[in-house]
Amino acid sequence: MSELVEHGKLFIGGEWADPLGRDVIEVVSPHTEQVIGRVPHASEADVDRAVAAARQAFDHGPWPRTSLDERIAVVTRIKDAFAARYEEMARVISAQNGTPYTSSVMVQALAAMMVWDAALTVARSFPYEERRDGALGPLLVRREPVGVVAAVVPWNVPQFTAAAKLAPALLAGCTAVLKVSPETPLDAYLLAEIAAEAGLPEGVLSILPADREVSEYLVGHPGVDKVSFTGSVAAGRRVMEVASRNLTRVTLELGGKSAAVILPDADLDAAVAGIVPFAWMINGQACVAQTRILVPRSRYGECAEAFAAAAGALRVGDPLDPATELGPLVARRQRQRSLDYIRIGQEEGAELLAGGGRPASQERGWYVEPTLLGDVDNSMRVAREEIFGPVICLLPYGDEEEAVRIADDSEYGLSGSVWTADTERGIDVARRVRTGTYSVNTFSLDMLGPFGGYKNSGLGREFGPEGYGEFFEHKMIHLPARYGSEG
Repeated sequence: MSELVEHGKLFIGGEWADPLGRDVIEVVSPHTEQVIGRVPHASEADVDRAVAAARQAFDHGPWPRTSLDERIAVVTRIKDAFAARYEEMARVISAQNGTPYTSSVMVQALAAMMVWDAALTVARSFPYEERRDGALGPLLVRREPVGVVAAVVPWNVPQFTAAAKLAPALLAGCTAVLKVSPETPLDAYLLAEIAAEAGLPEGVLSILPADREVSEYLVGHPGVDKVSFTGSVAAGRRVMEVASRNLTRVTLELGGKSAAVILPDADLDAAVAGIVPFAWMINGQACVAQTRILVPRSRYGECAEAFAAAAGALRVGDPLDPATELGPLVARRQRQRSLDYIRIGQEEGAELLAGGGRPASQERGWYVEPTLLGDVDNSMRVAREEIFGPVICLLPYGDEEEAVRIADDSEYGLSGSVWTADTERGIDVARRVRTGTYSVNTFSLDMLGPFGGYKNSGLGREFGPEGYGEFFEHKMIHLPARYGSEG
């Protein structure tokens, strides 16, 4: 992005409106450290307007009362328009959060489009109403839209997480207020343009860029029926606390410290090729990143050498350069956080196998070298705390039982993988590790299955019928004993 992008209005209830506050968000390039965009900072008064519009549209408007086919038609238009602009979306996100463009095309843009598409698939076959035989007579069980949804998304995968919340909410018949991060508001304006052209009725969708204080006001708003949040564990706890005052339903997708387990029989070349892209994905700023790599002690030397070489070979540079494999962190605070953890890890006894500082090739920007810490014990802070940067830990283990124990010895339980010559053995490991998603000899996140975490990694699920079901209330209707047999 070579030109300054400026927006003066907010997208409230499907229309462009002047902000009620005067504050402005300046978007800073993590590569150049220069301002690349300005947008209004939504105020609490703007939240009130957005929630009121969503409340009116849900309680009295047509959207929850339209047919499923009509809602599918509108959401399909959103998906198709998103697909037509995926390259633009990828560039804008990369410029804001530092994701390498080549990766951004898939991880930031096409993956988000796939979320919209998968939600359409689930919506077409979802059981909205079913008959059951009850203990006292026949029952009709209905699933009805939950109401006004506050969707709060982070800066690391802004469109992917927005789609994970908006696609099912809209298809269910809910109305929504999307609160986007101040680090990445520019792509949200592209989404607003797409939504405006798709034909959503008045009030159904608002998109507000704002900070944590306004987020807290939104999730605590009495006009909101459900909060769907993606972010840190600390922020998730606060969201749950604030939402609980109104008994607002919550879905929380939080942090991770996922373990990739390499079993003794694994093909090391295949394991390195499969793990590295998903250890340092989005420059290490991904909740599902494989940030702990567990290797058999008998093969520790060759594993350390292979992963250190792979880390050192990653091309660091301008996120908009197609050759770049690792870009800058989103903000100065994130760079300092990673550097602090690298120091802490070495003080705790970890060995620096690769990286460890600012890349010599980058004179400015919030860069940290792809870093590998070796001989890490699972009791160390670097193994237990989510760093959210390009800092990966290599942990040796003795036998398979110890590997599973180490993988499970975490307050998180979001993702993980196992690498082995025996797929059945890998499936057995997958069954034993308490984590919400797991991969055997691959790494994947399938949008037709349930995604979410155990333990401090979250509450509820996104994707698949399980995630879609989070946007519904269940109603039981008792029917007469002879219903259906009269006449």
